[in-house]
Amino acid sequence: MVVEDGSPKSPEAKLGLEVEDLWDIQEPQLSPTEKLNACFESIPVSEFPQASSSQVIEIKSDASLGEAVQVLSQNKILSAPVVDVDAPEDASWLDRYLGIVEFAGIVVWILHQSEKKAGLEGIDAAEVFAKALQESTGPAVAAAASGMSSPRYRSSQPGSPKTDGNFFESLTSSDFYKNTKVKDISGSFRWAPFLALQPSNSFLTMLLLLSKYRMKSIPVVDLGDRKIDNIITQAAVIHMLEECADLQWFKSWGSKKLHELGLPYMKNNRIIKVDEDEPVLQAFRIMQEKGVGGVPVVASGGNKAVGNISIRDIQFLLIAPEIYKDYRSITAKNFLTAVKNYLEENKKESPLMSSMITCKKDDTLKDVIMKLDSMKIHRIYVVDGEGNLEGLITLRDIISKIVHEPRGYFGDFFDGILPIPQTSRV
Repeated sequence: MVVEDGSPKSPEAKLGLEVEDLWDIQEPQLSPTEKLNACFESIPVSEFPQASSSQVIEIKSDASLGEAVQVLSQNKILSAPVVDVDAPEDASWLDRYLGIVEFAGIVVWILHQSEKKAGLEGIDAAEVFAKALQESTGPAVAAAASGMSSPRYRSSQPGSPKTDGNFFESLTSSDFYKNTKVKDISGSFRWAPFLALQPSNSFLTMLLLLSKYRMKSIPVVDLGDRKIDNIITQAAVIHMLEECADLQWFKSWGSKKLHELGLPYMKNNRIIKVDEDEPVLQAFRIMQEKGVGGVPVVASGGNKAVGNISIRDIQFLLIAPEIYKDYRSITAKNFLTAVKNYLEENKKESPLMSSMITCKKDDTLKDVIMKLDSMKIHRIYVVDGEGNLEGLITLRDIISKIVHEPRGYFGDFFDGILPIPQTSRV
């Protein structure tokens, strides 16, 4: 926590002191978690620091996929709400927004639509995708997409789809990619339109949505203006916790070692990982299928982590497709190497610029939060002394250690804004 002249300097630190004051007046017989539940239930999300102007970004429904990718990438955000350009001026927020577009949804939608167009099921998505693209981009791209540009390569790696190094450059220049609008991929949106908070909702509600209910970010909607007033992200919550790390209410957890808190929940045998020689598309498919935000890349034939690929990194296949042209296939290892070189050459910051972000079981929770905040990430891998994976810790795990959901807490909160049925999602 940053303090200047005896008073907190940051809005997050001021919030931490408000929690501290509430903590001191709680009933002594309450457990630390019960006390913190009561504290966070007393604070409205309207007091959460405003996101920077670059984070409260909206994308118009008639924007192209390429434009949406550029907006997300340039503003370093994972997702953005989609404004319906056909909605009337006086529309409620439910009618004003179509949903939230994400990197993952863009790519998965493309693959899904390719399957529908080809009328084929049960065939590798890259191969079907290539057939769908063949009319507009030609047989060479089709071969690249399905991994058939080299018969020798195909026969040496049966059942393992490869993506040629030129594939994404051809894809992003295709009419199929350029002419598709954001409104056309509404089937990839998780909510209809999306789950939002009102300014009067509590911090506890927000924390539970980010943890137990697996939200990545939460819009706060001003019902009077019918617009999004703030967006609370996982990174913002991590930063708030980092600013509160030296306060008494946090020390009950922050000073403890991970193994004392029962962390990590997810042990090595449950971690979803990819081999460095696997196609990078396999990494992104696994993330989408398993609903995870990232996967570790492990050395071939071992369990030593050599890198991490997160769902946001899909942007580097779309905004800089030319960086892979020297590779015969884009493996996870080649992807990490190419992107790191690209970032260095263009002097851009990204977690991919750093080596694998890890911690040890003997590290404290405060140590972990400091690392997460400094790197602007929300997952960290636990390794042993030799760098072998032992587990995974996410922001959701951390939140679950400090607050819990009371019985019947949400009531009818989810009524009216429901997840899109599984049959209509991609």
